[in-house]
Amino acid sequence: MKKYWIAAMTGFLLFSGTAAAQAELQIPAAYIAIGDSLAAGQTPDRQIDAGYADLIAQELSRNQPVAYYSKNLAFPGFTTTDVLESIQSDEAEEVLSSANLITVSAGANDLLRLVQNDSAQGSLVFQQVQVDFALNEARKNMDLILAELAEQSPDATVYVMGYYFAYPHVRESQKNGTAKQLDRLNEILQRSAEKAGAVFVSVDQPFGANAVDKVPNPSDVHPNAAGYQAMANAFFTEYQEGWTVEDLELPPPNPLSFEEIMEAQDQDEQEASESNDAEETAQRPSSGSPTGYFALREAMPYL
Repeated sequence: MKKYWIAAMTGFLLFSGTAAAQAELQIPAAYIAIGDSLAAGQTPDRQIDAGYADLIAQELSRNQPVAYYSKNLAFPGFTTTDVLESIQSDEAEEVLSSANLITVSAGANDLLRLVQNDSAQGSLVFQQVQVDFALNEARKNMDLILAELAEQSPDATVYVMGYYFAYPHVRESQKNGTAKQLDRLNEILQRSAEKAGAVFVSVDQPFGANAVDKVPNPSDVHPNAAGYQAMANAFFTEYQEGWTVEDLELPPPNPLSFEEIMEAQDQDEQEASESNDAEETAQRPSSGSPTGYFALREAMPYL
């Protein structure tokens, strides 16, 4: 069984701020980001750094009180099935019960794992039957995810994050087919969100079909800091228009490799074991997790 990777956030400071409170704002915000590698903040170089969730938390804290932020339920590679299983786990129950603001990134891995990207040739290949099946599964799972969140986090406003076109480097003749499938995925996510009373956040317009400045690696679908900034700002158009993550507010790069994350967790677990040998309650909530996936950040409380 794989074990959780947990690393403390470093090189990323949140600043307090004030703003006129509005009825729809969650004050203080208890923000939980769940989902796939975009929620975790994976970089185009297969590292973990500040992603859109971190930038949202930062901007929230500039403008309103933030009681709590966690992306401990965000995992690279998660499909909608994995996300559903993760939020149904025992370790998710406590953190979700306290949430009043949730973002969800789920669905892209259901689709993009079926797309073969030949970055050398600039071509994309997929089988339509497989894609149709995967998108239908994503639709059913997203409905279940939102129903589960409504039950576990009854006081939370849920924002379902859409997806951008992830292959700006391929030949123009190769873009249309995959772009249509991503459009279908976004339509599914939007319909599920509206049906559940959640808010859909469209992010495709800031990217378009040629966002090589935001998705710089031809062999990788993850955005850079500018791409995550665009996603965070798309969220704020729905949450509180006028709040914006400016260029000068982007935190300095502090990427962590998966090896560094693993080493940090091993050290933390060893220290915890040495100081709490006699206390079973000293174990992390993720210890012995039945899901066996990788958590990449510890929760961050703000008082």
